[in-house]
Amino acid sequence: MANRIKEKYLARKKYFDYPMLFLVIFLILFGMVMIFSTSSYKSTITYGNPYHWLIRQAAAVAIGAVFMIAFCKIDYRVFKHLFFARGCYGLSIALLVIVLAIGAAKKGSVRWISIGGFQFQPSEFAKILLVMYLAYTLSRNAGKMRSFWDALKVLLKCVPVIGLVAYQNLSTALVICAITGVMVFVVSPKTKELIGVALGMVGVLVAYLAFSSSYRNERLQIWLHPESHEKGLQTMQALYAIGSGGIFGKGLGQSMQKMGFVPESHNDMIFSIICEELGLFGAICLILVFMALIWRMLLIAMNAEDLFGSLIAIGFMTHIAVQVFINIAVVTNTIPPTGIPLPFISYGGSSILAIMAEMGIVLSISKRIRL
Repeated sequence: MANRIKEKYLARKKYFDYPMLFLVIFLILFGMVMIFSTSSYKSTITYGNPYHWLIRQAAAVAIGAVFMIAFCKIDYRVFKHLFFARGCYGLSIALLVIVLAIGAAKKGSVRWISIGGFQFQPSEFAKILLVMYLAYTLSRNAGKMRSFWDALKVLLKCVPVIGLVAYQNLSTALVICAITGVMVFVVSPKTKELIGVALGMVGVLVAYLAFSSSYRNERLQIWLHPESHEKGLQTMQALYAIGSGGIFGKGLGQSMQKMGFVPESHNDMIFSIICEELGLFGAICLILVFMALIWRMLLIAMNAEDLFGSLIAIGFMTHIAVQVFINIAVVTNTIPPTGIPLPFISYGGSSILAIMAEMGIVLSISKRIRL
């Protein structure tokens, strides 16, 4: 009798992924430490204050913590409604259209909406909205997706969002493509056809980069010949930073390349300074932490209470994994240069807000898992 009661209690006992929460908190705090380390010199020169970018990032993290806690407390199943899914789809398109119409130009691109002196990047939040829309659509129609055409119809619905993002930010559009492809791949039984479509898109992308406008082609030339190209300075200085760090690095705060040699050292190129200050050992440890976070999110997806929650976790997991891969590959000159932040680590209010909101939703999904 006692054993039956104990088994019944354990069957009803809810789960919360504390290891994932610890990994998220660690990455956020580590990111703030590295942002201060990489930006203090430039911040002092520019603003007379070494804490300028750190304070702005800390403010974004504080707001993100509110979002993360709120989404963690809310039962994710309240989002499992047609009205909400259509609202997410419509809002993502509306935000991307608005940014093209009245967006603020920054570094030659119109990617930000400015309100009352604050700027945010709609494409970062479009990722969340699209994941929520796809999770509802795919979970509702999972039993009906028997043919390749059924999967293709879902993919085609995402084309307007991807197209609007790609118009100004091709790299973010590639991340959204990866998220969409993985989520559809998980549900659709037509794996060979979807793999064929993915390979075809890669081929089209390569051809586009090779034969498109001079700007895109220039990125390809920088990747192939950074040492001789006039705009290969950022890539070369990043490689110098990585190489000079050695096995254990020069020590936290001891980087020389952050003294104006590596442009955007606190943004997209922050991984190169991590390698210089903490060495190969520190870089590998950071990659292992990211891998552990992705593994925890995969476990949550595999054990989620329903397909809707599982697909949300898979979508956000893909977002983190793809951005980590692209950022590190760009910094190490493995792929052509493009602007993708390193999740949790790179400076950027919109990025950290969106990611922390995603983590809150995934933690909410973990709360519904029963041991």
